[in-house]
Amino acid sequence: MMLLYALAIVVIINCGYYILFSKFAFYKISEEKPIEYFPVSLIICAKNEAENLKQNLPYFLKQNHPNFEIVLINDASSDDTLEVMEQFQAEDERIQIVNVENNEAFWGNKKYALTLGIKRAKNKRMVFTDADCQPASNKWLTIMSSKFSTEKQLVLGYGGYEKRKGLLNMLIRYETIMTATQYISYAKAGIPYMGVGRNLAYTSDLYYANNGFISHIKLASGDDDLFVNETATKINTAICTEAEAFTYSEPKETWNDWFLQKKRHLTTAKFYKPKHRFLLALYYITNVLFWGLALAAVLLLDWQIPTALIICRLLFQWIIIGMSSNNLKEKDIIYVLPFLELFLLLVQLSIFISNSRSKPSRWK
Repeated sequence: MMLLYALAIVVIINCGYYILFSKFAFYKISEEKPIEYFPVSLIICAKNEAENLKQNLPYFLKQNHPNFEIVLINDASSDDTLEVMEQFQAEDERIQIVNVENNEAFWGNKKYALTLGIKRAKNKRMVFTDADCQPASNKWLTIMSSKFSTEKQLVLGYGGYEKRKGLLNMLIRYETIMTATQYISYAKAGIPYMGVGRNLAYTSDLYYANNGFISHIKLASGDDDLFVNETATKINTAICTEAEAFTYSEPKETWNDWFLQKKRHLTTAKFYKPKHRFLLALYYITNVLFWGLALAAVLLLDWQIPTALIICRLLFQWIIIGMSSNNLKEKDIIYVLPFLELFLLLVQLSIFISNSRSKPSRWK
């Protein structure tokens, strides 16, 4: 009976999290309201991104926002990134370039480069993305910046990945959906804890009030999630979930590249506030326990009650994550949810073990 009680408790906790995630799953975008066109600085930090800049900068330059500049930061690149930036600048006066020399890079890599770009920005409201991203539409910048107000100084957007064939791509998109579902739901519940640098906005006032990235300047990652974790509150945080304001990036094409990327990203979670670490850890642990206890209960106990609990939990997952996937325009994910969840849990476990044994690589 203890095994059955344990499974029941885990299922209840799991379903409690899915109820929390329903804040995004059943979130309806409000009707359009008049948009105030704030002056905006779009900031893109690039390291060895010459080809991506050639491909993606035209999409940012075509944004229909009436008043914006683009601050391009060359973070000590060894390819033609700076030359590409200069070519675009020669054709468009809205582009400003910040060139970080190799002898400066040791100060803190991307965070130091971003700091220089933020200091160059002439507008109070800043929107951030990466060189390998494309906006979903030419309304992206206007919609993201429209979320700013007197109170709202931080805007959390969604950065997805392009759809490709294969298991790796589906797993990458599933992990991205789950991450977004969590940070958007937590933000709507009044406890924002992270955002993604592929689609993020905040004011210079918020940046300087927090002393920038100084508290974690030595960490290779965290210019996005750790900054949000430090500064986001129930009052100052807005979310942007309109599909026209998504960004999309090219996904990793090999398991090794994706594994290394996830290793780097997961190193920052231990620096989150204690309440966030507890909530995230409990969610992960109970997900792992669910699969272990479910298998044990079906094999060792009378199958009817364990099966009912398992179906209840999977149904909660299918409804909530299915709705979230639909909101994020990723409908195909819902057909293989349990398989993707179990596979991702195993990958994350291997990453945790790997990170405990070795130091993750730096940005680029």
